[in-house]
Amino acid sequence: MALGKFNASEAEARIYADWEEAGCFKAGANARTDAATYCVMIPPPNVTGVLHMGHAFNNTLQDILTRWHRMRGFDTLWQPGTDHAGIATQMVVERRLAETQQPSRTELGREAFTQKIWEWKAESGGTIRDQLKRLGASCDWSREAFTMSGAPGAPEGNEGNFHDAVIKVFVEMYNQGLIYRGKRLVNWDPHFETAISDLEVENIEVPGHMWHFKYPLAGGETYTYVEKDEDGTVTLTEERDYISIATTRPETMLGDGAVAVHPSDERYAPIIGKLCEIPVGPKEHRRLIPIITDEYPDPDFGSGAVKITGAHDFNDYQVAKRGGIPMYNLMDTKANMRSDGKPYAEEAAVAQAIANGDQTFDEAMIAAMNLVPDAYRGLTREDARKRVVADITAEGNAVMVPVQHDDKSRPGFSPAPADGETDDGPSHVPYVENKPIMQPFGDRSGVVIEPLLTDQWFVDTAKIVGPALDAVKNGEVKILPESGEKVYYHWLENIEPWCISRQLWWGHQIPVWHGIRIMSDLSPSTNPHGNLLKNFAADNESAALEQAKEYYGSRTTVTLAKEEEGLYFDFHDDDYPKTVRLKRDPDVLDTWFSSGLWPIGTLGWPEDTPELQKYFPTSDLITGQDILFFWVARMMMMQLAVTDTIPFDTVYLHGLVRDAKGKKMSKSTGNVVDPLDLIDEYGADPLRFASAAMASLGGTLKLDTQRIAGYRNFGTKLWNAASYGDMRGTFDVPHSADIPETKHPLNRWIKGEIAKTRATVDQALTDYRFNDAASALYAFTWNTFCDWYLEFTKPIFDEGTPEDIEETKATYAWALDQCLILLHPIMPFITEELWQQKQRPKRLIHADWPTYTTDLVDAEADAELNWVIRLIEAIRSARAQMHVPAGAYVPLVVKGFEPQAKAAYDRNKALIHRFARLESLQDVTDFPKGTVALAVSGGTFGLPLADVIDVGEEIARLEKTLGKLAKELGGLRGRLKNPKFAESAPPEVVEETKANLALREEEETKLQEALTRLKEL
Repeated sequence: MALGKFNASEAEARIYADWEEAGCFKAGANARTDAATYCVMIPPPNVTGVLHMGHAFNNTLQDILTRWHRMRGFDTLWQPGTDHAGIATQMVVERRLAETQQPSRTELGREAFTQKIWEWKAESGGTIRDQLKRLGASCDWSREAFTMSGAPGAPEGNEGNFHDAVIKVFVEMYNQGLIYRGKRLVNWDPHFETAISDLEVENIEVPGHMWHFKYPLAGGETYTYVEKDEDGTVTLTEERDYISIATTRPETMLGDGAVAVHPSDERYAPIIGKLCEIPVGPKEHRRLIPIITDEYPDPDFGSGAVKITGAHDFNDYQVAKRGGIPMYNLMDTKANMRSDGKPYAEEAAVAQAIANGDQTFDEAMIAAMNLVPDAYRGLTREDARKRVVADITAEGNAVMVPVQHDDKSRPGFSPAPADGETDDGPSHVPYVENKPIMQPFGDRSGVVIEPLLTDQWFVDTAKIVGPALDAVKNGEVKILPESGEKVYYHWLENIEPWCISRQLWWGHQIPVWHGIRIMSDLSPSTNPHGNLLKNFAADNESAALEQAKEYYGSRTTVTLAKEEEGLYFDFHDDDYPKTVRLKRDPDVLDTWFSSGLWPIGTLGWPEDTPELQKYFPTSDLITGQDILFFWVARMMMMQLAVTDTIPFDTVYLHGLVRDAKGKKMSKSTGNVVDPLDLIDEYGADPLRFASAAMASLGGTLKLDTQRIAGYRNFGTKLWNAASYGDMRGTFDVPHSADIPETKHPLNRWIKGEIAKTRATVDQALTDYRFNDAASALYAFTWNTFCDWYLEFTKPIFDEGTPEDIEETKATYAWALDQCLILLHPIMPFITEELWQQKQRPKRLIHADWPTYTTDLVDAEADAELNWVIRLIEAIRSARAQMHVPAGAYVPLVVKGFEPQAKAAYDRNKALIHRFARLESLQDVTDFPKGTVALAVSGGTFGLPLADVIDVGEEIARLEKTLGKLAKELGGLRGRLKNPKFAESAPPEVVEETKANLALREEEETKLQEALTRLKEL
């Protein structure tokens, strides 16, 4: 037979379908009897997702480990599935409703809208699964999980108990006091009107302003303001009746609770504890707030004084908590200025009493207060900002600075008058700094995120963090690279309560029913005002009702109505009739809460399933370092809290996949690479090999499409080696797992090289050094097998004895099989295709991983063949450096030829002369003039080249090349030595310049060596 060309697009789909149909991926496939288990949990991609380079890289590494363990006979499970992705999915479906002119979410209502989402999932929710299959992911798709499986309203095909597991955990943790409801500052997305996690916030540098305002001291008080330089010399002294603050958000001044300065800031020491006036709002209702000290303000930034608005800034929130400062929420859920509540005059009077210390306050009281002046109520935050700035400036409370005409960067800059014009403008202008600021945006909505004080559900993580910390500290769980452990400790040792509620409709609805007693015998729907008495956490409505009956003392219960607002019932006891409304909390759980249960939830917990018994705890977790806290640490905490068992024993963390220059991929810079496009162009195997090759532990992941093209060539090289073997009859050798018996040195040598490569690959994969495994396989396959061994077999096949030919056929067939087996975890498609070109007892995906050791290394053959290769390589290198014509045959001379080397030469003379293009070897006492020395053991070898090349011409060529290179090197070194370049250039540009310099320096070294050799001639 004859091998055709490998058609990746046709072969990959066919091979994958065959694997699936044969059940090759199923849990336990190819497992030995009594085998150890190996379980990997896929980091569940969003159900809305499509394959991107991060997925392709991450899943390739998981697949390599899974295939490797499966071939070694482990009882293997790679558990797949998707996350319901609350906010992303809701956004996709809402957009779809709008595009198809269907009723909106609010018009549909909650139940009908969630049904629309289930419909969308049935149609489009499997996109990323199908794309992962194109990559070759060998997950057990028969066990595909979904974080909303089994939820109320789930259609056929979405059965399962993941929802039950999530609800059970919430209820149990709530009953143990580990979950509570409270008011805290959260990232609030005004578009979706929900809290979001830090990971869903994208901080972007945008043009901004910093306004400087005066907060007048109460009662017209004054103080002496003194500024000093670093040496303590007084540079400014003036009498002030105000304290100056700087802010990028003037609209939040309305909610200030204090002004803070650093305790060491001597400038403000005279006014600590005094009151100052917020310079905005109706004059007759201006609030006075205290001037306090706190470690947070930086004396060297701005004026050193910071307004504290605890309800709208995360740093201010911490200061307010430390200082017991009230936190006034100014905005509604759309981030507009609040328009609810009492008139401003009444609210301001109460707030002033609190500031004066005349009235106590609690959280609920502060939450209800609206300190937005009537004139600003209902405005957008942007419009409110403009109004506040204008009103403060008009009243004269903006800090003023002299007009500058000479320097744009100086405060108060204004263009100088044109020639012939007079400067009739003001001498002073408001102090407004134009400066870039970091602004938080919702990664889904694209709107500015508002820190907002809201009622949310929280996990009291301080109570469950201990075991998760101990598991890593005592070595039960290993985090790679080790730098990840430090990040892990930092997060967990400084952990804050975890906000687990989202104001969405798509997700696990929080299983808490608020019991509200209505003091009336009227119909509940006509008397909605009640008094919140008790929360009931329960698995379902019936269980909540039973809890309520017990709590309220019910003897008989009659359900009156079940409305959108909740479940109503009334009952009687010995004292008086009561009507109670049970209203379920409308919020849903953060997707990180449900995905925190991924290992046990996918294995059937809380049922004690065979899969749970067998595969939990799992083995390796491969994931991005950006979700070490959001997912990995939370899985650790949750699983330990629920099962008292670690969820996995090793965590492998990787960074973002970047472009070839190390830049972050983004649509705005146009450097995003679609892995499906790469698979279309090059095939899945080259992309997988590139992923493995760049996966150095803790290194930067740079994706270079030229390398992918190179790995496609590598696949072609392997295919051609197989075609050569087919041509030589090696495919006619019956399959055998036995190691062939060998006598010829070449065949003894290749067996040892294969054994060394297997040992290197196994150790590299054991150590999660995927790049080392890829490097070893590439070097062996391309150089050792496809170049040296293949080429060295040609004389045997052409001129060898029948015994040597048959032995070499068998050895070549076995060696090619070993290449396919060792390469299969990384390049599964082309290797499976080649494997099945002859009769096999089973597919390559289930072939036995080799267990031979380096005992296969034949010391004599190893020394001999490696010496022959080094000699040929040395001759080839010298020929290339000296520009010897490729077709020219040259003589070789040797002094002091050692017996062992001479014997090796004699046995391999034909190979050496053929591949080094030698015309003769002469034993000499002295080298003739013009001989290039070779660095090879076994004697002193040289190539007499004086009569083969024009030495003078070659010297002139090299000197000219070195001259050009010196200029280039000077430019690169000068750029790197320039401090401004290091400070201003992007990090990836600096790294690229350093790498370019290193390459050029290496090139210079080689050219200098060649020039030295030539001058010696």
